Amino acid sequence: MNRRDLLIGGACLAAAGSAHALRPRDRMSLVHGRKIADAIPESFGGWQKMDSNAIVAPESDNSLAAKLYSEQVSRLYVLDERNYVMLLIAYGDTQSDTLQLHRPEVCYPAFGFQVSDSTPTQLALDAGLSIPGRRLTASTPDRVEHISYWTRIGEYLPVDGNEQRVMKLRTAFQGKIPDGVLVRLSNGLNDPDAATRLNERFAAAMVRAMRPDMRAALITTEKAQELARRLGQG
Repeated sequence: MNRRDLLIGGACLAAAGSAHALRPRDRMSLVHGRKIADAIPESFGGWQKMDSNAIVAPESDNSLAAKLYSEQVSRLYVLDERNYVMLLIAYGDTQSDTLQLHRPEVCYPAFGFQVSDSTPTQLALDAGLSIPGRRLTASTPDRVEHISYWTRIGEYLPVDGNEQRVMKLRTAFQGKIPDGVLVRLSNGLNDPDAATRLNERFAAAMVRAMRPDMRAALITTEKAQELARRLGQG
């Protein structure tokens, strides 16, 4: 073997060693083995859970859903005879190149919906405290849903697919395999702005009513600690 081959071989070994060293090894979980469903009350702030099978779930087939999501919470909450919100929380304990949250822009078209008016938004939890998310409309000839949602990847709250990939990669460079959650709220009010306000009111009420030690699973540790401080819970 000549000197050139030795140099090339050494460079390849060094690159392989670096890649191995950078490979994420430690799992990062803000759920800590608990159930999100147990942390969210079935009634709060005038909202009451009702039975429903009309919620669009983010799955294309059973085997894929089983791999993507460790837990799914699907509930219909009713405030009065006119106002309701459909809640879906999809939690995955591993966010990797092959396993990552399906955002509504991808999920709804798979069910035959046309997606429009997708824009970033802020969902207020308290005065001066909000979380970044998106609002959009999904429609078929006989059904319209106005959707507000947010995602958490590790300790980040990405607002689109590009940010989701960047934040997953950023966490990977820290040597961690992050968990992730999608929180989706939707309703069928005729007025899109009124529908968004209803979703946002529900989001604030739900997060404030849920178990304080599980809020980080939905909104990150920093946001959960700040909300608890404002509510006098820590």
